[in-house]
Amino acid sequence: MKLKKWMKMAALPLAAVIMLAGCGSGNDDGNAGGSKDANVLEKIEKDDKIVFGVKNDTRLFGLKNPSTGDVEGFDIDIAKALAKEILGDESKVEFKEVTSKTRMQLLQNGDIDAIVATMTITDERKKEVDFTDVYFDAGQSLLVKKGSDVTGIDSLDGKTVLAVKGSTSAINIREKAPEADVLEYENYAEAFTALKQNKGDALTTDDSILYGMADEDPNYELVGGTFTEEPYGIAVKKGNEDLVDKLNEALKALKDSGEYEEIHSKWIKQ
Repeated sequence: MKLKKWMKMAALPLAAVIMLAGCGSGNDDGNAGGSKDANVLEKIEKDDKIVFGVKNDTRLFGLKNPSTGDVEGFDIDIAKALAKEILGDESKVEFKEVTSKTRMQLLQNGDIDAIVATMTITDERKKEVDFTDVYFDAGQSLLVKKGSDVTGIDSLDGKTVLAVKGSTSAINIREKAPEADVLEYENYAEAFTALKQNKGDALTTDDSILYGMADEDPNYELVGGTFTEEPYGIAVKKGNEDLVDKLNEALKALKDSGEYEEIHSKWIKQ
C-alpha cells in the first residue's frame, strides 16, 4: 500500500510537467494570432495578393452587380489600380465586404489588409488606424424626395433623419441638427429603402454616396449643399507605416499618369 501510494505521489510532478510542456507547445504552434500582428506589407508580398475591405451596397463606389456577382465602383477600380502598382497585376487583389460598422474590427482582426470603403479620415479614427493621403474629397449632405420641405441643415427641427450605423454622418447630424430625430440602419441600401418607405424625412451621408442614390431613383435629390468636409483615406492597421508609404506612392503614380482622373470621371459625373 505504501509503495502504491508513493508511486501515485511521484507521478503527479511528471503529469504536471507533461501538461506544462503541452501548454508550451500549444503557444508555439498557436502563433496564428501573432501572425495577424506581423508586418502587413510583408504578408502581402509573401501571399502575392492584397485583401481590401470594400462596400457592397454603395452605388458608384462599391456595389455588387446582381447579374455578375462582381463588386463595381470607384473604390473597386482604385483598389485594382493600387494592386497593379504594388504587385504588378490588378488581378492580385481580393475583396471582402465591409460596412461602416464592421470595417474597423475586420482590419484589426487581420481579415483584411486595408480598407477602401468611403472612409472619412478623422482624428478619432487616427487613434485606431493609420491613413494614407486623401484619395477622394467628399462632404456630408441631405437626400430628400423631390418637393420635400427639407431644404437644408437648418430645416431639420422635428424631422427624422436616416443614417448608417458607425458612420461619421450619424455623429455629425446629431451635432448640427440636435432637434432632429436620427434613425440608424445597417447599411445604405436599408437606409435608402427606409427613406422611400417614408420612415424618415431625409437621409444623410457623404454627397458622393447620395449622388449614387439620386442616380438610381430620380424622384430624389440632394438639397442644401454640403455642411462638412469628408476626406476619404485608405486605412491600414496601426504601425504599418511602410504599407502606408507604398499605398501613397501608388496613389501618386495613378494621379501622375492620369489613371486616377480616368477612374474618377468614369464613376463621378456630378
